[in-house]
Amino acid sequence: MKQALIIGSTVADVTVRLPHLPVTGEDVIVESQSMSLGGCAYNVSEILRQSGVPYTLFSPVGTGIYGNYVREHLKRKQIPILIPAPAADNGCCYCFVEESGERTFAALHGAEYRFERQWFSLAESLSVGSVYVCGLELEEDTGGFILDYLEEHPEYTVYFAPGPRISFIPQSSLRRMFSLSPILHLNRDEALEYTGITGSPENKKPWKKADLPCREYRLEACLPEAASRLTALTRNHVIITLGAHGAFHMEPSGKHALIPGCPARQVDATGAGDSHMGAVIACRMKGFPMDKAIRTANRISAAVVEHAGAGLDDEDFLRLNA
Repeated sequence: MKQALIIGSTVADVTVRLPHLPVTGEDVIVESQSMSLGGCAYNVSEILRQSGVPYTLFSPVGTGIYGNYVREHLKRKQIPILIPAPAADNGCCYCFVEESGERTFAALHGAEYRFERQWFSLAESLSVGSVYVCGLELEEDTGGFILDYLEEHPEYTVYFAPGPRISFIPQSSLRRMFSLSPILHLNRDEALEYTGITGSPENKKPWKKADLPCREYRLEACLPEAASRLTALTRNHVIITLGAHGAFHMEPSGKHALIPGCPARQVDATGAGDSHMGAVIACRMKGFPMDKAIRTANRISAAVVEHAGAGLDDEDFLRLNA
């Protein structure tokens, strides 16, 4: 089995739990604060590691207190750092988690998001079949080096998760990425925002159990059209995650389906999307059809939101897959 190259950031997540996000001028009492290893690429790679598929985490680790934290914790987990340490500080990600479990991020970007062209020569000796790329790295002015590398390897299966800042990625970079026919992974808000499909005001309301008829209407009204526009750009699978309601999948042919989610008591939504993406990649590497891969990913991401932090510990992952 060829391995997956996971390109992107590993950061120190500073998680701040609070009753609600303060409005301007308001004071709130923080319930707790903690620090843990996170970052989109790291979160994805953890699911691959726990799934037992081969991978390499291709993530710069800089200097400073956050860089030292990341380096020490990767060492503890025996995860090698392939890229030479850049002479710049790592940033961090402030994860504000409300009582509902919903999370809001404020990221201080540092060395972990910036890549150098020569680093990719280090990956040439690896037997790579799949590559994961996060949109945050393409937003940087060094994102072109990632695209250069991918364009030199059209044989790779590319998984692209543009994230909530998809509108901040230069259009020229998105065109280059889409021309690689990546498997695209976004959530509902990201998909609707980028494609410009908003529908009626009802489409923007959170889904509730009592809204099932409206929910089905909104799915029919919005998601197939959004996914169709995205598939036209990438000519590959599009996965739109819907939280507790599962995921919407469209094949390159246009055939589509809603794959139901799993019930979960949301404690912390941090890392749920990354874990979903990691599970899809791991399952596809094992030869699963896409619908089964997404079903498995729905189950794993549901378990992730029931725990504090951006993933599952090894024991919980094993129990989940027993």
